[in-house]
Order: sequence, then structure tokens, then C-alpha cells
Amino acid sequence: MNLKKLIFGISLLLIGNSVFAQDNKQTDILFVGNSFTYFWNMPQMLEAMAEEQGINIKTTQSTVGGSTLEEHFNQKKNTQTIKILDSVKFDYVILQDHSLATIDNLKDFEEYSKKLSDIIRKRGAQPVLYMTWGYHSNPLLQDKITPAYNDMAKELNAKVIPVGPIFMKARQLRPDLNMYFDDKHPSPEGSYLIALVFYKAFTGKSVLGIPDRLTTKAYDGEPLYLMFMDSETGEFLRQLVEGFEFNTTNTIAE
Repeated sequence: MNLKKLIFGISLLLIGNSVFAQDNKQTDILFVGNSFTYFWNMPQMLEAMAEEQGINIKTTQSTVGGSTLEEHFNQKKNTQTIKILDSVKFDYVILQDHSLATIDNLKDFEEYSKKLSDIIRKRGAQPVLYMTWGYHSNPLLQDKITPAYNDMAKELNAKVIPVGPIFMKARQLRPDLNMYFDDKHPSPEGSYLIALVFYKAFTGKSVLGIPDRLTTKAYDGEPLYLMFMDSETGEFLRQLVEGFEFNTTNTIAE
């Protein structure tokens, strides 16, 4: 066994010791962001994946299309983040800034990541950064997005979910697979991949058993179908996430 494989194996072992492996208490997660979070019901897909595997994750959203972390903090655009944090207890709060925040407004990204993280910790939750991806028309954006989120996570002593690099890897390996709905938003396949990344990062468990078809229940108890993935694409996306070398510095699993 070479050194790279050994390090990878140790990394997976550490990730496997997840907080969710200890018991099955409900884990409450608040997603703060915009359409990069809510497209194709991604948080609900995460819930459905967890339920399929016997894990109890409950997600709540504070999302407004096109919103920034500055707007969430200052309660602009009818955002409700501060009110939600003041009234509901969460285990984790996911912070997703505007897709160009680290390109055009890096100072605001840094300032309001810090301010929101302070509030989140005072409310007894852990802040987590959601690293986004480069546009279809400009994949080179990822070269600025990734270090900005990693640097911010280190400064905050917080976790970061590396969605962007995995999203771009899917694009590189399968150029025939349309990961985009338009120039920037994820396609259904893209949102399925994002949910897989969050599931892996939060649980440390294998994603290989996640089904291609994801369901939840409507208010009247009737089944509600969130996702239909063809088996070939689903298998590729699950293998991609399973093979990604998640690091204990960027995964929630301890």
C-alpha cells in the first residue's frame, strides 16, 4: 500500500467516526443563503438521503434569491435569518454567500461571515461554510472561490463543505453531463450531487447506497417525489463523492 492510499484510508476512518454514528438523535440544520441552496429542493434531498440511511436530519431554510450574507445579517430583502436564530435552536448553521461574493465583495464576505458566525455561536450552534462553484461560462472562478472559503474557515475555526471543487470535478470528468440549469444554477443532477456532498460531510458514511429516487411526504402524508436520477448518472455522482478525499478539517464528522 502506497503512502497516498494509506493517508486516504486513515482519512476515511476518521471521517467514519461521525457524530451521527453515536446515536440517532435529531440533528437540526439551518441553511442560510439563496438559490444556490434551494434550487431543486436540495435541503429536502439531504433529509431524504439521511432518512433512507436511518439518520435523523431536520433542515430549515432562510433563503432569498440573490441574497448575500450582508443582507441576511442586516435583515434586508425580507430575510428572516436573525429572527429564526433568535427563536429556534439549531446544531449547525450553513452559510452560503452570493456566488460572486468572494470575487467582487471579498471584504463583505469576510466581515459578514464573521458577524453571523459570532451570532450563531452565541445561540449555541456551529457555523459551517458552504463553498460554491464557478460558473459554466467561467470555471476559473473556482480558483478564487476555494481559497477564500478555506481561509475564512481557518480564521473562524469553522468547517467548510467543499461543494465547489467536487462540482467542478464532475464537470471535468463528465463533460457530457449537464451540471448547470443555466450559467450558474445547478441542474437537478447538480443539486443531487450537492446533497450527496452534504450527506457525506455531515455523516462520514458511504453514499454508495443512496438511491436514485428520493422521496419525502407532503403535508397530507402522500408521497412527494424530489428526484429521479438515471442509474448511470446516479452511480457516477455517488462514486465521485465517495472517492473524494474529504479531510477532517473540512468535514463535520469527527
